[in-house]
Amino acid sequence: MKKWFIHMGLGLAFAGIAQMATAQAKLEPVFKDNTYQLTGVAVSKSGRIFINYPLWSDTYKYALVEVMKDGSVKPYPDAAWNSWKMGQDPTNRWVCVQSEFVDAKDRLWVIDPASPKQTGVYRDAHKLVCFDLATNKVIRQYSFKNIVGPDSYLNDIRVDTQREVVYVTESKNGGVAVIDINSGKITMKLQGDKSMKADPLFKFVIDGRELRDDKGPVKFNSDGLALTPDGDMLYYKPLSDNRLYRISTAALRDASLSDADLKAKVEDMGNYTTTDGMIIDEAGNLYLGDIQGYELYSLQTSGNPKPPLKRTNLVKDMTLLQWPDSYAIHDGYLYVTTSQIDHMAKNNGGKDTRKRPYELFRVKIRN
Repeated sequence: MKKWFIHMGLGLAFAGIAQMATAQAKLEPVFKDNTYQLTGVAVSKSGRIFINYPLWSDTYKYALVEVMKDGSVKPYPDAAWNSWKMGQDPTNRWVCVQSEFVDAKDRLWVIDPASPKQTGVYRDAHKLVCFDLATNKVIRQYSFKNIVGPDSYLNDIRVDTQREVVYVTESKNGGVAVIDINSGKITMKLQGDKSMKADPLFKFVIDGRELRDDKGPVKFNSDGLALTPDGDMLYYKPLSDNRLYRISTAALRDASLSDADLKAKVEDMGNYTTTDGMIIDEAGNLYLGDIQGYELYSLQTSGNPKPPLKRTNLVKDMTLLQWPDSYAIHDGYLYVTTSQIDHMAKNNGGKDTRKRPYELFRVKIRN
């Protein structure tokens, strides 16, 4: 029988982060998969739910699905897009989907780093694809050929519909892509900047165990990112350390700025926690998942505050929040997936200790 461990904020301060008490929150199960490891989630304005499964192991069936009302899944946009096998032409097929996002215009954006089992980009197939959810047809594809290299891994997506700009993190080497939706131009920014790279001295320890692969301690670079409601600020961080950063999007879009001038505009917001994805709601609350602490919480970003940002604890669950991964917001709820990445064999001394099911939960954040 599952036990629910619900945390009520107690107003304790730690690591210089201001905290405030919060009402009790509850994790509500939305979807579970007893076989396949999932990572990303997106929810449309009408409540359609999309989940992706990265091609990280041989236990794999679909790249991207829509979750139906009866809990079944339907390959999205169709079976043909989900039919790719090694050696085949990747044109108009998913190779290894990492994340998806529904923007304010109800368009679905999907990032395919095209790196099966994270072994490198397959035939320059790394791409960003935009769908019209009214028709389920492709609006446009954006290729990353000659933009990022064959060892890259595109990760997370946020969209500014006022300016028609997309921001995508690249996690292998660190950096953020700025995509002009209308022209299709893609520009990489802050590549290799220290704000995009995990602190090499940080020890990524979960349950007393440091995550290690065959090369040593695991390091995840730029991953989660979040846009403020006005689109003026981009918050982001490397996954495997505690630092949080932000930069004005005007600076990211300014082609006249040199790399040095752009890097000088990065703001270090201080130490908080390790988190995978991030998302900001309409009130300016930045939601993160403390991977090491099995917790969800928010930081207040409205008004461009100086650090430390005010923290509100949401929910803590040592059983269910097994690597909170990706986020979506819909109808007053925060949706979060759990991917158990720390229990994958490659990060766990060759031993796979993942426990089924992989799950999608939601938490009430607004009445």
